[in-house]
Amino acid sequence: MLTTQSIFNRYEEVRSRLPKAHCPGPSTQISSLLDIADQVGAFVFDAFGVLNVGETMIIGADKRVEQLRERGCEIRILTNAASYNRSEAKSKFERLGIRVEASEIITSRDATLQNLGVGRLGVITSDEDTLSDLQSSITRLHDNADDYDRVDSILFLSASGWTEKRQDLLVRTMRRRPRKLLIGNADLAAPRDDGFSAEPGHFGHEIADMFPEHVQFFGKPFPEVYDILEASLPPMPRDQIVMCGDTLHTDILGAAARGWGTVLVTEDGLFAGHSTQSFSAQSRIFADWILKRI
Repeated sequence: MLTTQSIFNRYEEVRSRLPKAHCPGPSTQISSLLDIADQVGAFVFDAFGVLNVGETMIIGADKRVEQLRERGCEIRILTNAASYNRSEAKSKFERLGIRVEASEIITSRDATLQNLGVGRLGVITSDEDTLSDLQSSITRLHDNADDYDRVDSILFLSASGWTEKRQDLLVRTMRRRPRKLLIGNADLAAPRDDGFSAEPGHFGHEIADMFPEHVQFFGKPFPEVYDILEASLPPMPRDQIVMCGDTLHTDILGAAARGWGTVLVTEDGLFAGHSTQSFSAQSRIFADWILKRI
């Protein structure tokens, strides 16, 4: 069973694979993003734990986003959820009650698909994923070991339906023929209505423990997704871009490595029910600001 402590500990174990950044503390407590809006050009929101938990919008998230728009701030959502494209993500946020344009959503899927190789691609994703934005020759990977062996590279987008048996097939095929494995969601876990779900990063780091030179991670905290997001914004200094997230090793570390400002949101995400001070002290990752909800 995944817990806040076990997830944090695993992030620390794989710290050498993550970007490096200087994140000095202490964090400044604020009560609302409106407290800092006058000095911010763009607010970038993580989704899970900040705007929503599972399929439920966090109370007040929709109103706060609209208030920040009215202040003249650019709004972006930067999510490591890689099992749907931008238009599908837009539909999801609209169902939650959050108004957002497709152009304001940047996903780790965007970054991953820009880095595909040639040859037959094996894809690990949810059955609901149509893969309509993939042009490559693809094979969906489920329970057939031969399918794993015949592909030239592997793309891991979603852990929905992923099992220990399938993870074992992935390990075995990599041992037989190590090749490029693209992890489209670098998160180890995501907060759900009933706890934490294991995400592609969890399984990808298990493979990277054995074949580090063959595994590449995409999404926060890795750089490619920040290139895409910055290109979507009007010109502004990087320190006027502020990332709001619930995870130290993805949201805060990745944004700090980019030179962005950072806000750690604590009420509903990874650290719900915990004081973050000890986690920041141990990891030496401090957000610029901290608050319960946006």
